[in-house]
Amino acid sequence: MAEKMGAGTNGAAGSGEVVVANVTKRFAETVAVRDLSLTIPHGAYCCLLGPSGCGKTTILRMIAGHERPTSGDIRIGGRSVLGLPQIERGTAMMFQSYALFPHRSVLDNVAFALKMRGSGLAERHATARELLAKVQLESFADRLPAQLSGGQQQRVALARALITNPRVLLLDEPLSALDEFLRLRMRGELRRVQKELGITFIHVTHTQLEAIAVADTVVVMTQGRIEQAASARDIFVAPKSAYVARFVGGQNVLAGSVESLMNGTAAVASPSGARFAFPVGELRPARGSKLYGSIRRDRIVVERLAPGARPAAGLNSVAGEVHTIENQGSYVKVTLDLADNEEFVAHMPDETFFANPLDIGDKVVARWSASDVKLLDDGLPQQDPAPARSAVAAR
Repeated sequence: MAEKMGAGTNGAAGSGEVVVANVTKRFAETVAVRDLSLTIPHGAYCCLLGPSGCGKTTILRMIAGHERPTSGDIRIGGRSVLGLPQIERGTAMMFQSYALFPHRSVLDNVAFALKMRGSGLAERHATARELLAKVQLESFADRLPAQLSGGQQQRVALARALITNPRVLLLDEPLSALDEFLRLRMRGELRRVQKELGITFIHVTHTQLEAIAVADTVVVMTQGRIEQAASARDIFVAPKSAYVARFVGGQNVLAGSVESLMNGTAAVASPSGARFAFPVGELRPARGSKLYGSIRRDRIVVERLAPGARPAAGLNSVAGEVHTIENQGSYVKVTLDLADNEEFVAHMPDETFFANPLDIGDKVVARWSASDVKLLDDGLPQQDPAPARSAVAAR
């Protein structure tokens, strides 16, 4: 199978590096993608992540050739693919709706693209069976799509996309039609297949945990541009901006005005009067300037206040009222309402929470260590505007 997958000028033997170079896409007066540059190395699993309307699907469609950039260039394996048909691009696309032929067997669904390219029956069926084995569906070859579960149909669609031997597989919200149990299972399946084949996957999603679970690199987008492109771990633990911290989740955003500066740490006061310590390193933010930081939800300790008690003054704490409690199994998500109406979330270990459970309406104080606060780019002087629109997706 490996030899077949590497055969041909457009197959996996060629480079699947994708370069999006200064691409802008306009639809009439609407700018869907704005002067965006991105390099995705061959063999990487890259997720384009962002809310609806951020431009991620437009990028995918331009790489696939379903849309043409208004300006800029797209290169695959070092060659511009503008104007080339899909068969010459070395790409395949797996759509949100699997669009399987209901009257054809699983085997014939997978083999269909080879039939359109003139391959003989025996050859295309042999290749289709090998791909069905890779997605663990060889025993379902003679069934019709209606006789399969949603997860099985998704794997058929994956095998059908791979049979053309692409250098780059493009996945448009591939898990959105599945229930939660199947989504979790298929995340691992996609990652397994990508690692086994070694080709480039570009996966569009608006689901943060999905992107972090499968991708080498996550590209967070907003309003047609890249906000941050980094490893999945860095996106989660070291967001660059308040937008990334809030959208990806797992972090609370802190903001306030600089009161003093000492030994690489700024004392910051929020509008509600809470005071935080932000690490600023060699930076020298002016007194009164506004800084933003983030603190991971699982680095926070929450304590109930005794009736009538007032929280002790000090750095790196906020007082509020428990608004919601959600048991997530290994931890409990506790959401607080603060005085400034900002939502603040703590992830408490399940053993800690249930040893002395909180209740909705309880008055609490949340505390954290200054060493766990990450300084965000918001409010800092721009050193170079290029990173806002250009990024390299490193494996």
